[in-house]
Amino acid sequence: MAASQPFGFSCKGGLNTNISEIEMLKVPGIATELVNFEVDPDGGYRRVNGYENFRATKPEVGTSAILGLAVYADGIVAAKGTSIYFGSADQDWVKINRTHVHHNGDDYSTFTGRSEAVRTSQGTVASVIYEGADDYGQLIMCDNDNKPFLFKMTGTGAFDTRTFFAEEITVNGSECPTACAVHENHLVVGGTAENPNTLYYSSVNDPSSFTGAGAGAIAVPDRIIGLRSFRNDCIIFCQNSIHKLVNINDTNSIAVVPVTKNVGCLSQFTIQEIGGDLVFLSPDGVRTVAGTARLGDVELSSVSRNIQKIVSDDIVKNVNGYNISSLVLRSKSQYRLFYGSPPLGVAKAKGIIGTFTGQGYEWSETKGIEATATASGFGYDGVEKIVHGDSKGYIYTHDTGNTFSENGSAFNVEAKYQTPYLDFGDMGTRKTLYYVKISATPDKKGTGNSKPKLTTLFDFEDTDVQQPPEENLPEIHAASIFEQAEFNANIFGAADNPLIRIPLQGSCYSAAFRLESRDALTPYTINGIYINYVPTGRR
Repeated sequence: MAASQPFGFSCKGGLNTNISEIEMLKVPGIATELVNFEVDPDGGYRRVNGYENFRATKPEVGTSAILGLAVYADGIVAAKGTSIYFGSADQDWVKINRTHVHHNGDDYSTFTGRSEAVRTSQGTVASVIYEGADDYGQLIMCDNDNKPFLFKMTGTGAFDTRTFFAEEITVNGSECPTACAVHENHLVVGGTAENPNTLYYSSVNDPSSFTGAGAGAIAVPDRIIGLRSFRNDCIIFCQNSIHKLVNINDTNSIAVVPVTKNVGCLSQFTIQEIGGDLVFLSPDGVRTVAGTARLGDVELSSVSRNIQKIVSDDIVKNVNGYNISSLVLRSKSQYRLFYGSPPLGVAKAKGIIGTFTGQGYEWSETKGIEATATASGFGYDGVEKIVHGDSKGYIYTHDTGNTFSENGSAFNVEAKYQTPYLDFGDMGTRKTLYYVKISATPDKKGTGNSKPKLTTLFDFEDTDVQQPPEENLPEIHAASIFEQAEFNANIFGAADNPLIRIPLQGSCYSAAFRLESRDALTPYTINGIYINYVPTGRR
C-alpha cells in the first residue's frame, strides 16, 4: 500500500475571480469564494464583524434613506430627507439645518427655536471638515441640489452648554456644488449643474466667503466628479480624466494640470485615502493615485485585477443604478466599497473589501451590509468612529458585534470561504483522502464559540462522482487569557491556534474545501489547511 502523503497551505492572497482553475493550482491559498471574510494582513481569512445600532432611535420618523454621514466633534452628523441632524452616543438627535443663526452663535434653546432651512430634494451628500482654531472645526456638506451647508459647534457636555452656528454658503448665485474639499486653507467646490467644469475656491481662512481676498474660480477641461486634497495638490476627479490644481495661493501661477486624460472617476463616493494613496473607482477597476518619489508627481495603477469580473460585470456595469459608498478602516488597513439599491433589499446588498498588505491589495466580498452612506474618522476624543446608514433611515456603528441588521433587527452573518480545486501535485493520480486539519483561531472575546461547517468537493462537483457529506466542525474554543478569563464563561486548556481534525471519505483526482457559517457567534480566522491522502492509482 502506498504511504500517505501530506499537502498543506496557508490562507493568503484573498479572493481571485480572474485566473483559470489551472493557474489556481499554483496558488492554493487564494479563495474562489470569500464572502463576509476579510484578509488579515498578518495572514489568514477572518470572518467579518457585524454592526450595531448607533442609537436606539433614528434621526427622524419615517423610512427615508440616510443620504450622508460625517464624524464631527463627539458624534455624528446625518443627512436624511430634507434635514440634517447631529447626535452622539450620549445625546439624542437634534436638527441643525437652521436659518438666521446669529453670527456669534446661538445657545441650544435659541438654536432649536430657529426656523428650518429645508434642504429641498436633498441628494447624496459629500462633506469635509475645515479645521481651524475652533473646537471641532467647521463641517461643510454639499449635495448638488442645495447650497453648501456649514455647521459649527463649540463646547462640551450637554447640548444646553454648547454654542451652535449654521449657515448656507453662496458660491456663485444659486449654484449648488456636488463635490468639496479643503486645500491649503481654502474650501474648494465644484460640479454644479450650471457650470460642471468650473472649480471655485473660497477666501483664505474663510470657507464661507467666495468673494473676498484669495477667492476665485478656474476652468477644468472635464466635468468635475470629486475633489481631494493630496499632498501639495488638489486632485480633481473628472468624468473622463483626472487633473490637479496647483499653486492655489499664487494668482500668477495657479493652474489646472492634467494627471491623465484617459481615466475618469465613476463616483466621488468611492474616493478614499489609504496607505498614502488615493483610491477610487474607474471604468476599468479600482485604481490608486499614488505620490511618487519625484516632488509633485503622481502615478496611476490598478489594484483590483484579482476581482476584475466582480468590478466590471457588476459594479461598473450597474453603477448608475446602484447607491455607492465607501470607507476606510485605518486600524485594519482596509478599503471597503458598498453597492446596491433599496429594491434589491439588504440580503442582496454587496460590497468589496480591499486589505492593504505587503503584497498589495487582497480582496474579499460582503453580503448583507446595506450602506447608503458611510463615514469614518477620528472624533474629538481621538477614537476612530466608523458608521454607515441604510435605506430605512437607521444608522449603525460599523465593524462591531456579531450580527447584521435589517430595519433595526439583527440577523445572522452568513460567511463562506472556498479554496481552489487542488490536485495535490498530480491531476492524473487518484487520491484517497483520509483527513483534513484546519487551523482556526477564534477571537479572544465574543459571544458563543464558532461552529463553521466543512464541505469537501470532489472533481469539480462532477455529478458522476459521489460527493462527501457536509461535516459540522466541533466548537472552536477561544483560549483563556491569564487575568482576563472568567470562571464559568471561558474554556481553560484551549489552544491559541487549534488544529481541528476532520475525517474524510472517498477518493478523487482533485478536491476543494468550503467552510461556511451562518450564525451570530464569535468571529474566527482560518489560517490554513492540511490534508492527508494516499495515492491510489493513475488514470
